[in-house]
Amino acid sequence: MYRYLHLDVFTDYLFGGNQLAVFLEPAGLSTELMQSITHEMNFSECTFVFPAEQPGTDVRVRIFTPGKELPMAGHPTIGTAFALAHAGKVAARRTEVVFGLGVGPVRVELNWRDDRLAFAWMTQLRPTFGRVVTALDAVAAALGVDARQIASTGVPVEEISCGVPFLMVPLATRAAVDAAVLNQTALLSLYRSAGLFEDLGVFLFSTETGRDEATAYSRMFAPGLGVAEDPATGSASGPLGCYLVRHGLVPPSAADRIVSLQGVKIRRPSRIHIAIGVEKGEITRVRVGGTSVMVGEGTINL
Repeated sequence: MYRYLHLDVFTDYLFGGNQLAVFLEPAGLSTELMQSITHEMNFSECTFVFPAEQPGTDVRVRIFTPGKELPMAGHPTIGTAFALAHAGKVAARRTEVVFGLGVGPVRVELNWRDDRLAFAWMTQLRPTFGRVVTALDAVAAALGVDARQIASTGVPVEEISCGVPFLMVPLATRAAVDAAVLNQTALLSLYRSAGLFEDLGVFLFSTETGRDEATAYSRMFAPGLGVAEDPATGSASGPLGCYLVRHGLVPPSAADRIVSLQGVKIRRPSRIHIAIGVEKGEITRVRVGGTSVMVGEGTINL
């Protein structure tokens, strides 16, 4: 019997945010079984927490989507920190924990309210800026939007990674973000013609303001990972913050208080906090943070 904790991540209320199952004692599970369990759970990701393997880390965390294992991800990292705190495996008021992920050691800062974990920040890798896609008609066709919604933003469609790469697609309005309908065949054709990785997630967003005061309003599709649409994508939020700063959509003075509102379209609103460190025009630090709520727990019988 393998016990798991079920959390909603990047939200402060039940049934919002992104679902996560955390297996705190997965000893004996093979890679194949962890992949099968994640497919069975049908959440965007599951995590499996093992004893530390590297010096300077506290635990080894493996992250799976229904389709494959990932080297790192955002909501699984934040949610796993909350699961460890809930289970008493991280002492109350401890200020940080270091996860061993596929990208190496990842620092997670912990903010407490009395003896309850209230907020967590993960540090991501500095950004790597990849290809710029200029075939806007092909991008628009893959997303079912008007190409003018992309062109009118004046900023590029660009691949960016802070550990996991994403194709960042700016749109002029929130309505266009909500109206997008992924054409998987057209997306695959676009990736092949542009020389992009076929499992690349596509992250679309608008900086149009709303009453919620979010910096960006976003959605993410990753059919190659077995995720039709993700309610909250922390691993894409670091790249989003870097994109916004690099292209002048957010000034350096506000780079440490970016908020991405994701998942509204699929009725799982998620608020993802992003803090980008900038020194002399260069991005020096990338952090993504949020809160989580405990939904329940269960067991898998094998």
